[in-house]
Formats: sequence, structure tokens, C-alpha cells
Amino acid sequence: MPGIRRPIVASQFYEGDAEALRAQLTSCFLHKLGPQKFPSINKTAHPREIMGLLCPHAGYMYSGPVAASAFYSLAQDGKPDTVVLLGPNHTGYGSALSVMRDGLWQTPLGNIEINTTMADDILHKTPHLTVDALAHRFEHSLEVQLPFLQFLYGNSFKIVPICFQIQNYDVAVEIGHALVEALEDTNTLVIASSDMTHYESAKEALAKDQAALKKALALDVRGFYDIIQTQNITACGFMPLTSLLIYAADICAKPEQLSYHNSGDITGDFSNVVGYAAMSFKKQADSKMSSFSHSC
Repeated sequence: MPGIRRPIVASQFYEGDAEALRAQLTSCFLHKLGPQKFPSINKTAHPREIMGLLCPHAGYMYSGPVAASAFYSLAQDGKPDTVVLLGPNHTGYGSALSVMRDGLWQTPLGNIEINTTMADDILHKTPHLTVDALAHRFEHSLEVQLPFLQFLYGNSFKIVPICFQIQNYDVAVEIGHALVEALEDTNTLVIASSDMTHYESAKEALAKDQAALKKALALDVRGFYDIIQTQNITACGFMPLTSLLIYAADICAKPEQLSYHNSGDITGDFSNVVGYAAMSFKKQADSKMSSFSHSC
């Protein structure tokens, strides 16, 4: 019988009580570093345009307002049926590239079902992806996205959680292409979970993160991957973001940077910060598949 993946950072990265968590999420949306507006769901019957998001995954007191900027944009776009979550493996547990294909993920706001059919479809399209619940059991990078989604949509969506420990460009490309095939003609959102530069001065972090985000905004996927390596940019979710960039390039989705701040903007200590960015990837109404040819 499929099991329940229990929350492991509730009461640490975010409030552990449902009422307190809703109040905390509200404060993220209204925060001066966030959208400063309460989100409302666009219920107009039209195809959604936002196909992907980049969201941070630190504690809500640090990165919550930046994350709220991404989810506010998503709310204006409508409701996805399934969210594919791509995140880094911080713990070292489990396989190099792993998906949970069944069961429920629990937060203080309720249980979310895994979309087994979609997980299997992605699995069948990439030989490097394996089924492994251990990689997800203690990992926070995907968990912290869920309360934001539940705040907007309740528990009326499904997820496919994928965790990256591997750091190989060709594998990232493979996952991106697999998503193009598996998600075609579905109402699905892809979230890449990443914080940006870790534990450098705000000035140094900004310079490095701007260089990486410039490549991402240009959908220069190889350039993004290479600059992470050559400039030693400690963005923990650069592999998930590389896969999202491949996916976005293939479906001709236009990137937009929604927010960038760092932990010093909260703590006042700019000597040793972590950078946080939010981006959206919006499908153009008249676009056609590019087959990664940049012919959009």
C-alpha cells in the first residue's frame, strides 16, 4: 500500500500548525520584499501560460517573500492539475536521480497525492531516473513548495517529486526532454527548487547570481550550466534549473525574473548571505515546439 511522506521541516522552515502556517503564508505575500498583495486565483476558462517556476527553498522567514512572488504570478495564471517538482538532494540519501511514483505527501495543510501515471510516463522516457523514496524522505527542497501550492489550491492538485543528486549536464538535458514528451497536452507546472549563491557577501552573491540568471533569462542552457561550474556559483538546485531551462526552451516558454533578494535583506547582515531568486516561464500563445533548436 502506498505510504505517506511525513513533513520533516514543519515547525523549522515553516510553521507546524495549520492556522499559524496560513498566517505565515499570508505575511509572505504581503511582505515588503514580496508581491505585497494577497493572491487570488484566476478562474477564467483559458489555457494557462506559466509552464515553469524557479522558487527558493529556505525557511519562510528568509526566502518566503521571494517565493511568494512566484506563487502570486502563478495564481494570476490559474490552476495546474499536476506540479512536477525538481529539487536538489541535500542529504546524500538514496539514488542519484530519483522519483516517488505513488503515495501521499503530507503538510500541516493536508495530504497531496502523487500522480502515478505521470511519474511512470516520465520514468519510461529517461533511463537515469529511478524509483526511490529514501532520497525524498529527509529532503526539504520540494517539501517547502507544497504549503504555498496548498494555500492557493487546497489539495486539489497532484505532484511528481524528482530529486537530483547527480550533477551531469547530459542527464539534465535528458530530464528536460523527457518532461516535454510526458507533459504534452497536460495542465502541468514544473517547479525547479533552488537557492542561489551561499555564504558570500551580498555584493559577491549579487554579481555571481546576476551572471547565472542572465544566462537563464536568455535560455542559454549550456551557458548557464558552464557559468555555474567556472565561477563556482553555489546554487544548490542548478541541476533542476538546468532541466527546467531545457524544458522551457523546447516548448518556447519565455523566462521572466520576478524577484531577487538575499538573506541579508531580512537579517541586516550582508557579510555572509544566501541569494534567492524567483522566475516564471510563460508559454507564448503562438509558439511551436523548438526541439531545442532555438527556433521559437
